[in-house]
Amino acid sequence: MSTFTPAESAACCTLIDLALAEDLGGEAAWRGDLTSLFFIPAGDDGSARFVARSAGVIAGLPAIALVFAKLSPEFRIDFHVNDGTLASAGLTLATIRGPMNLLLSGERTALNFVQHLSGIATLTRRFVDAVAGTQAKILDTRKTTPGWRLLEKYAVRQGGGQNHRLGLYDGVLIKDNHLAFALSRFRNSIPLLLRHARQQPRLCKLDANLPIEIEVDTLDQFDNALDGKPDIILVDNMNLADLGEAVRRRNQRTPSIPLEASGGVNLQTVRAIAETGVERISIGALTHSAPALDIALDFDEN
Repeated sequence: MSTFTPAESAACCTLIDLALAEDLGGEAAWRGDLTSLFFIPAGDDGSARFVARSAGVIAGLPAIALVFAKLSPEFRIDFHVNDGTLASAGLTLATIRGPMNLLLSGERTALNFVQHLSGIATLTRRFVDAVAGTQAKILDTRKTTPGWRLLEKYAVRQGGGQNHRLGLYDGVLIKDNHLAFALSRFRNSIPLLLRHARQQPRLCKLDANLPIEIEVDTLDQFDNALDGKPDIILVDNMNLADLGEAVRRRNQRTPSIPLEASGGVNLQTVRAIAETGVERISIGALTHSAPALDIALDFDEN
């Protein structure tokens, strides 16, 4: 059985509460599923199967259990696959039995979770497969749906990708706008700015091993960043020739610094980017543009 971490479960439950409230009328003026109320007698049980309509990587199955636990303790769910499974079209993912009216009430909410997260996992796997045989790892970004970050990053992992920092609080990433505003305060010296960044965790009583990453978009900036020896250099929107040159210079001067490519990455370009020799490729589309995987709930006839 697939599981969420406690933090992921808590985030999922918060989202489920919001989803059920908007679908059923909210706790303050609870109206419920009027269609089921009109046509499905209370106390009648039913059963159904969650089925993959198209092939893809499954993610979000724990959300199904959390949705129906909110509606009734009488539901019984059997999961037939785990998250991370590459499912073929027609595969039964889970079976559920319980109060039929509540089963219908929770159907769309449960499907919304598993379809969305499976879509992210499926798109991630496509990128991971595209760079197979290179040293490049596929990473997500902070371009996530507000409130969904923990779950969307969970889905990226199920697809074989890796997570970038979770938020602004667990890593330092000096981006172009930071440089544009603050660099003049450090005599326009990227090494001096990086030295200052390294001093801050100790001064602020933070983890001394907090990763320091800097974004550059020209080879001149890249050379200056190498002089400052950050933990990671993010090379943004460079063409393949310049990206390859950046890798060559890094290998010659400071081979221990990983390089991360971003910007303009899609399934047509990612292989060539990986073949330049970068270790990391971050892709916002994993979470902000993944289409939902087609998953349905098929009810069994009594």
